[in-house]
Amino acid sequence: MKLKRRTRVVGEIYTASLNDIMFFLLLFFLITSTLATPNVLKLLLPSAKSSSQSVKHPLTISVTSDLQYAINNTSVPQEQLEEILRASIQGQTDPTALLKVDKSVQVQNLVDLLDVGNRLRIKMVLATQTSKQ
Repeated sequence: MKLKRRTRVVGEIYTASLNDIMFFLLLFFLITSTLATPNVLKLLLPSAKSSSQSVKHPLTISVTSDLQYAINNTSVPQEQLEEILRASIQGQTDPTALLKVDKSVQVQNLVDLLDVGNRLRIKMVLATQTSKQ
């Protein structure tokens, strides 16, 4: 006659306390790793041999709400904008333009203007109004 045990012995490991230990270890290593290397980026900054600074006079490109373009307060037709910009940056090593665009101008017109500046390798800076808080 074959008799079987009705209850089997099951081996279990309770891991509930291990979760807490792993959490505290993770926090410990995160905190100590940030304290060990506070300055991760080591940069060699350039030094100037002369104390004089070059004064740049950027172009001012203005666009009104009715799409009237002006370069340095001189009205310019939209079709001739690229040619006049090319002539005005002639001889400059690092040309820069300050954009003053009305807030009602559509984004596509602004993108077209930025595309012209990109073709001519002009750095464009968009002038904004400070918000009143």
